[in-house]
Amino acid sequence: MSKIRLGLKGFGEIPRHIYRMCLEDDQIEVVAISDLGRPEILTYLISAETKGKFHPRLEGNFLVSPRGKARFIGGGESGKVPWDMFDVDIVVDGTWSYRSKADMQKHIDAGAKRVMLTSVPTEIIDRVVIQGINDHTIKSSDKLVSAGSATTNATALMLKILSDNFGIEYAMFSSVHSYTSDQPLRDKAGTDFRRSRSAAENIIPIDTVAPRWIEYILPELEGKVEGTAMNVPVPNGSLLDLTTILKKGIKIDDLNTVMEKAAKKLPNVIEVMNDPIVSTDVIDNSHSIVFDKKASMLSPVRMVKTLTWYHSAFAMAARIKELILAYDKIDKKGGVK
Repeated sequence: MSKIRLGLKGFGEIPRHIYRMCLEDDQIEVVAISDLGRPEILTYLISAETKGKFHPRLEGNFLVSPRGKARFIGGGESGKVPWDMFDVDIVVDGTWSYRSKADMQKHIDAGAKRVMLTSVPTEIIDRVVIQGINDHTIKSSDKLVSAGSATTNATALMLKILSDNFGIEYAMFSSVHSYTSDQPLRDKAGTDFRRSRSAAENIIPIDTVAPRWIEYILPELEGKVEGTAMNVPVPNGSLLDLTTILKKGIKIDDLNTVMEKAAKKLPNVIEVMNDPIVSTDVIDNSHSIVFDKKASMLSPVRMVKTLTWYHSAFAMAARIKELILAYDKIDKKGGVK
């Protein structure tokens, strides 16, 4: 059986996780990696992040491991990489720079058969897929695809579960997120006032487009969801603080029962945790939601606060790999999932 030939545009944190995950699967082969960084340093990062447990080597312009080799190609604008030279089936764009429909199409024009973002797009594309919500809608004709973002996955899933079981009047969330690679470690003038402040020293409020994409994915919640985000001085491990006004009163046991049922239905995506965990406890956890049973709070009426955890980069890499395999399956069938 032929393998899925994968190209990575950008080799940041999420694409590096994807690379390692794909090496564990006989169905996917990473054949090309496009990044502005030096191949020697990119190879070093792969090993350093795993503390030497995974140690590929650089041979010329190829990243070589016991499970295959991938050609390093220079970075640059979308469409500059000749994906057809490597017979690439799917390009995963993890740059966060080329998220428009036009930029994604340039990968197709350069020979890729499908393009998948590691983040939400800037406009409507063929499909934004949240596993556990609308993954059953994917089609072979989808060429420009997004797996959402970690915050969008976690929030949309929680709201879907609460809405289906209890009904929702309104919801508001705060994503407490680990700092990101585009933030400065010390104060440095950028294009945004708050994001110019030191990521290592501050809790930094930032805007998020997640509410609008949640309403797009769950149109029954249109006009009912608002949210914000805060980047905090931790390298990994994020938290979704979600407050929801339900249509009926519930007990904590009702909430826990519903979440346990959801975890049994979607064991790869949802985990229920009984222990009093903290952010480092979810590092390298691939679930979109790690539901914290001990942290839920109820008002005397119908307001519920829930805390759910996630390792954003690792969970997103897992969702993207699953989506790659799901599209390959329907491509071979030639239709709808």
